[in-house]
Amino acid sequence: MYDTILIAAALFNKGQTTRGLIRKASGMLNPGGKLVLVHVIDEIPQYAAARIPAELQSNRQREAADELEAIAAEAGGIKVETVVRMGTPSAGILGTASETRADLIMIASHKPGFGDYFIGSTATRVVRHAQTSVLVLR
Repeated sequence: MYDTILIAAALFNKGQTTRGLIRKASGMLNPGGKLVLVHVIDEIPQYAAARIPAELQSNRQREAADELEAIAAEAGGIKVETVVRMGTPSAGILGTASETRADLIMIASHKPGFGDYFIGSTATRVVRHAQTSVLVLR
């Protein structure tokens, strides 16, 4: 059982993956434990950022925060903290895990394809560099 479980929140499919992770995590929490939902927005490369209005970035963050809050509100009595970060997803997940002193990181992963052997997925990088246990769900 865990006191703090960090969930890498995916918002691309209306949060369905994240909701599934919350259901699994809720059975793994100690009484009084909490979930931390973190969503990391990949930064736009500098060469492209100069042509994109600044308010677009803040709108993306605000929309992600609103979506996370809505998902957290459905958690049914479980204490849930939400975090939205900008940057590299794996670094944002690992940084949040360290800051919140998470006992476990939960992350969903797609089935690996040929491209993952060259580029690596976020889940792979999190597993390789985490200082705590990681549960990868498919």
